[in-house]
Amino acid sequence: MALATRTDRRPSMTRTLWDSSVGKKTIMAVSGLIMLGYLVVHMLGNLKIFFGSDEFNHYAHWLRTLGEPFLHHEWALWIVRVVLVAAVVLHAVSAYQLSRRDLRARPTAYVHRKARASYATRTMRWGGIIMALFIVWHILDLTTGTVHSGGFESGRPYQNVIDTFSTWYGNVIYIVAVVAVGLHVRHGFWSAAQTLGAGNAARERVLKTLAGLLAVVLTAGFVSVPVAVMTGVVS
Repeated sequence: MALATRTDRRPSMTRTLWDSSVGKKTIMAVSGLIMLGYLVVHMLGNLKIFFGSDEFNHYAHWLRTLGEPFLHHEWALWIVRVVLVAAVVLHAVSAYQLSRRDLRARPTAYVHRKARASYATRTMRWGGIIMALFIVWHILDLTTGTVHSGGFESGRPYQNVIDTFSTWYGNVIYIVAVVAVGLHVRHGFWSAAQTLGAGNAARERVLKTLAGLLAVVLTAGFVSVPVAVMTGVVS
């Protein structure tokens, strides 16, 4: 008598993680923290503009030579870009799939709409869309120069920034996006802490305070650059 053979296979751990709601929330949390770390470093780098063109241009050049001679020119920068793109894609896809799963679980709208905790919570979805659009615009403006308002030159990052924030629309786009980032960070950091098990009752107040502080510092740090150009502090 022939033995029956099993054709089914157990799903891999990666597949199980991706398919579960808890797994998607974990992916969102980790990818969000990766992006948050980048935002902090990026903001600190942007603030070098207050030390003059030589300091800022030298910093931009250093980013392209980071890791040399072990790494080739700009390889470290491209590694960071690839990691960030992967984090953004995973974060966005997980958020979208979780929202669709939530809608399928509750096909009938609530009779009484429950008030949400904060403005940041209510605007997470639109904030994400605004940031995604801004990333595209920011790359086309200050990386490729495609939509840059002045005479874009890749070797003159200081002047390129001045040109961008010398236009009203450049300032409006940037400031709106930065405010969206701040709101997203305020809610997202707390959500990530809860997902990763750090947001217990004892630490709740501390983590919420830290989330608010991070949001304020990032918003103020990024906004300070266009404000400084507009007011002539940086020129």
